[in-house]
Amino acid sequence: MNRNDVILRNENVLDYRTVEDLTREAFWNYHVPGCDEHYLLHIMRKANSFIPELDFVAEVNGKIVGNIVYTKAKIVDDNGDHHNVISFGPISVLPAFQGKGIGSLLIEHTKTVAKELGYTAILIYGDPDYYSKFGFIASENYKIGTSDNMYAVPLQALELCPGALSNICGLFLEDEIYEIDKIAANEFDKTFSPKELISDLPTQIRFRELVEMRKIRL
Repeated sequence: MNRNDVILRNENVLDYRTVEDLTREAFWNYHVPGCDEHYLLHIMRKANSFIPELDFVAEVNGKIVGNIVYTKAKIVDDNGDHHNVISFGPISVLPAFQGKGIGSLLIEHTKTVAKELGYTAILIYGDPDYYSKFGFIASENYKIGTSDNMYAVPLQALELCPGALSNICGLFLEDEIYEIDKIAANEFDKTFSPKELISDLPTQIRFRELVEMRKIRL
């Protein structure tokens, strides 16, 4: 897809339901049977950690086909000091537009905007096979682990400013908004059209493999 065919702009209130629907379409049965990313997005926009300046949609011919959102997060180093970072997700692209570079445009654009806003590093949970092409590397390289003091392969880090993560050595703490109430998420999902639940898809198997790639942080 030609870059000139895609318009990137900040999401507005009138986009909310459309973007929640596309997020549901993008993630349905992807990691697990069903999904709750659309509910996460729904509640995230009201969280104190939400960064509206980094909430972008991608449009093609006037149709919203992708979205990325960011939240503030932190690293608590081994001395107990806090270091501010940011995290993105969910990042969503309608299935019909996946593989056309929409996600890449959203990530690269918001990386630039985030740096202009003064943010110095991004940490995410994602598949390294995909995110490595944007410069993300395993957080273990910076001796940064999960909140429960583990090294996890999906925990990926990117310095927006060289040296931003050097000599921090600690635990990554994402916002509590990611601790989703499954009952509330299921109730929210009932406001959308019913969709079939499917198990053991290749993407689900890959997700389980990544989740299991953990080791104690020493």
